[in-house]
Amino acid sequence: MQVFLTPELEQLIHHQIAMGKYQSALEVITAGLHLLEQQDGIYEGRLMELQQDAQIGQEAVQREEVLEGPIAMNQIRENLQLRHAISES
Repeated sequence: MQVFLTPELEQLIHHQIAMGKYQSALEVITAGLHLLEQQDGIYEGRLMELQQDAQIGQEAVQREEVLEGPIAMNQIRENLQLRHAISES
């Protein structure tokens, strides 16, 4: 496979080699691809978490356990004030 890089990418690769982090352009590109793969894994994991959270929320709505925003915020504030009062005693 032949890959043509922009001058900016070539400069970045040369900079990484000059800093001594990598011995060759192939090592720089391989490291970049590994990071991309890792990032994709993190994205997939987070997507699954968000889908599970959405499912939990949907189930709470069906059970009518959802509060309106202002009511929920007031409860959060009250809980924080209670925690703060307890921590001061």
